[in-house]
Amino acid sequence: MSTPRLPDADPARTARLRESLLAAAFTADGLLDLLGAPAYAALARSETVPALRATRGDGPLETLTRLFLLQRPVAYDRVAAALPVADCLADGWLVRDGDEVRATVDVRPYGGPEGQDWWIVSDLGCAVGGAGGIAGGGGPAGVDRSELVLGVGGASTTLAGITVRTPVGSALDLGTGSGIQALHAAQHATRVTATDLNPRALHIARLTLALSGAPEADLRQGSLFEPVAGETFDLIVSNPPFVISPGARLTYRDGGMGGDDLCRTLVQHSADRLNDGGYCQLLANWQHVEGEDWRERLSSWVPRGCDAWIVQREVQDVAQYAELWLRDAGDHRTAPEEYAARYDAWLAEFEARKTKGIGFGWITLRKTGADRPSVVVEEWPHPVEQPLGPAVTAHFERQDFLRTHDDAALLAARFTLADEVVQEQVGLPGAEDPEHVVLRQNRGMRRATKVDTVGAGFAGVCDGTLPAGRILDAIAQLVGEDAVQLRDRTPDAIRTLVEQGFLLPADD
Repeated sequence: MSTPRLPDADPARTARLRESLLAAAFTADGLLDLLGAPAYAALARSETVPALRATRGDGPLETLTRLFLLQRPVAYDRVAAALPVADCLADGWLVRDGDEVRATVDVRPYGGPEGQDWWIVSDLGCAVGGAGGIAGGGGPAGVDRSELVLGVGGASTTLAGITVRTPVGSALDLGTGSGIQALHAAQHATRVTATDLNPRALHIARLTLALSGAPEADLRQGSLFEPVAGETFDLIVSNPPFVISPGARLTYRDGGMGGDDLCRTLVQHSADRLNDGGYCQLLANWQHVEGEDWRERLSSWVPRGCDAWIVQREVQDVAQYAELWLRDAGDHRTAPEEYAARYDAWLAEFEARKTKGIGFGWITLRKTGADRPSVVVEEWPHPVEQPLGPAVTAHFERQDFLRTHDDAALLAARFTLADEVVQEQVGLPGAEDPEHVVLRQNRGMRRATKVDTVGAGFAGVCDGTLPAGRILDAIAQLVGEDAVQLRDRTPDAIRTLVEQGFLLPADD
């Protein structure tokens, strides 16, 4: 059997295909209703049996689910009742094999941030929950695994969630893959450019955009910033091939540079490609190197003239990390001696680089040109509230405020307590006074911070009406403390509460 070609995206025929998908409720909500929560969750784990049982009917939605998600051959007559089958065969979405029809690509419903019904196209078996999964030998026959294009995964949805979504004139999706970030950017950017080293990815990204009804992007082939040399953008997003591996076997994940050099290079060169005020947001892996502070190491990546917020979400030891990506490549299914040799190569690479662990997280840069840039590098492995884009914007706005307010100006400013902040008192049962007080956010980053009784009282009174200094004077009188000393020692605590989003500067 010959290898099926990738589909074309004839505008009129693609529009008819999209209308048929909508008519059949082949959407994220429609799938959940059809499969039920257990089968839907199982599909995300690449377990297809529950979904197969739920699609034994002959309705259009069952047909499309078996065809595009479970990638099973379906009788021609059933497909003709659900889709404009002649169009799909002509453009290459489907191929006919006797009395049956099968899909040439994975087409996966995806819900947009404002309830849009979108579809992400990827190679067969290469979406999360795809039939068989890439580690199980997924992908169309005859296509080199290094060229496969993956669909929606946890990393891509995380990046989409943390991205700042203010309207912009230009956006760059660097390493577009199946086009997920370009699809999101098309909703708020006048012009979207998407690049990838893999020409197959550019073709599939075009399909994703067309099938989802999004404007066309300017698609360019090349590595990192090479395809956009000399151009600048208001927003750059990237889910790059950040895996730190001994080689570049798989284009979709291995960057081809030693260690974490690809992510470092991307960060360091981003300032040259950003307009003033522009954001660069990416996911990354980084090495924890023996004898080096990982925070200082990452801070050194930040280019001049940029504020940065770097959040480490997870750290794995080198053995865990190697095992994760060996399984991703399906190496655990090879002969034991071959698997052991590849495992050993990963560990040897880490040993040579004095790497003790691998961090994963988010990097956000904003080009400000400030003489005193704000570079915040922190570890936060706890749950957050997605989408986090508004919280990212607010973080940098607070940095602007703090940069322009010395202690005197801070005490003259007015603040409000952020929404859904609660106070927890920690101490032994029956104790007269708590050992300490914790303020906890239930929105955004969902932070928790320890404060003293003065800090808790100060935060509780902040409603935007009184300057901070006046509040401290009242607290000093209440607790019998010298007001001048309290004013002297409190600004640092106020700065921390503002930086972490517990207190918000009140509008003038």
